[in-house]
Amino acid sequence: MTTCTDLTLPSQPSADIRDRVRYIMQLRRLSQRQLASILKLDPSNLSKVMNNKLPFTEGLINRMVVDLGLSKVWLRDGEGLPFDKPSCAREIVLNRPIETMMAVGGTPVYDIDVTAGCRDLAKVFGEVNPVGTINLPGISPDSNLVKVRGDSMCPRICNGGYVAIRPIADRRNIFWGQIYVVELDEFRLVKYLRRHPDPEMVILHSDNPAYDDMDVLRSDIKRLYMVEAIINYEVS
Repeated sequence: MTTCTDLTLPSQPSADIRDRVRYIMQLRRLSQRQLASILKLDPSNLSKVMNNKLPFTEGLINRMVVDLGLSKVWLRDGEGLPFDKPSCAREIVLNRPIETMMAVGGTPVYDIDVTAGCRDLAKVFGEVNPVGTINLPGISPDSNLVKVRGDSMCPRICNGGYVAIRPIADRRNIFWGQIYVVELDEFRLVKYLRRHPDPEMVILHSDNPAYDDMDVLRSDIKRLYMVEAIINYEVS
């Protein structure tokens, strides 16, 4: 079976709200001082809250929900998931390589590593012929299938897996918590997009906790492609 690199995940938080905050700090690799800076709080006051010397107020909960993009129900009550808008990308697991499943018509498949290079993908698609097409349920023929190399999105997207992508016409229309191919001046990335406390920026988040979040100016994003489907290959 094709597997991703073994991951070291943060331990799951207990029922205490402070443990859930520590879980998020571990997940995002934030020190307490860095968290205080994001929340625009005095570090000593946040320390007192985390040490149970000051109450965890509703106002502080609301601030964390807005500034960290958290689910309020999860943070306050421990129910559901930390981020209340999980990716809606369709997930498909194949039992044989996609290259052996080519058909007439369907979604074009490109032998392109979407994370390699910095050229505009629209130009690449215009110059490179697809290696074939494939018919898979729920994947539009208007999408393009491309490879993803590396383990930054493991276990969601395994090294060598494919994603079906389509361009987003207006980069201002971001669906937070979804997976995108992000084109910057010097490279392309496949990441979750999360809301940043600064409206001029976005957070690029990996599934693999070994990778730190990246803060990127919206103006530095040249083009966005939404990941509509993820196709991983598994041999039993």
